[in-house]
Amino acid sequence: MTASKPSALPRPRRFLRGMRDGVPIGLGYLAVSFSLGIAAGNIGLSAFQGFLASLLNNASAGEYAGFALIAAGAGYLELALVILVTNARYLLMSCALSQRFSPETPFFHRLLVGFDVTDELFGLAIAQPGFLDPIYLYGAFSVAIPGWSVGTALGILAGDLLPGRAVEALSVAIFGMFLAIIIPPAKRNRVVGVLVVLSFAASLAFAALPFLNGLSAGTRTLILTVVLSGLAAAFFPVQEEEGGAA
Repeated sequence: MTASKPSALPRPRRFLRGMRDGVPIGLGYLAVSFSLGIAAGNIGLSAFQGFLASLLNNASAGEYAGFALIAAGAGYLELALVILVTNARYLLMSCALSQRFSPETPFFHRLLVGFDVTDELFGLAIAQPGFLDPIYLYGAFSVAIPGWSVGTALGILAGDLLPGRAVEALSVAIFGMFLAIIIPPAKRNRVVGVLVVLSFAASLAFAALPFLNGLSAGTRTLILTVVLSGLAAAFFPVQEEEGGAA
């Protein structure tokens, strides 16, 4: 696979295209973060505090871990370390995305894109052909970030008004959304499809094997990401050619 120059479309059109592709993610985040908001409300956070927490930490597992520690009265250092470990897989995703930028992409674009690397947005980014376009990603972020933040605030406001079963049902949306992101590139590229199947099988094995099932979900994800991405890079390297600036 060869990387090509970013799209020659005007910036507003590239931004709008990112917004269009980010709408399903934003809607999924809006629904799923409802349960996160209810968890935040249970520990005494206000709607604004929950909104701000999700705005600055767009990661469900990290926020859930953080809210659980706050409820347990943990200190700031423990809180920071647990969230760092829980979100460590995003470091690997950021490293992978950094190799997809044009060499001429300014540092500030790389920094801003790194602010909102999530599983779904990462899947959306790597599905794009050629060099990554920061403008396109900003468009997707502009829908996804408010969806997650507003959903958290609404969950806090809703409180105990929604039945427990209804809240649990909302969490199913995240899986359907993620499948909608990974299936198209898997159909276009056989290597991606094989890696997706291997990741599912390996994740199931990790959950069943005696020693490995004791690891946290974040740690298992981190190990699988390193191993599978390393194998893919070794046997199916991406060949890049020089392109223009983003």
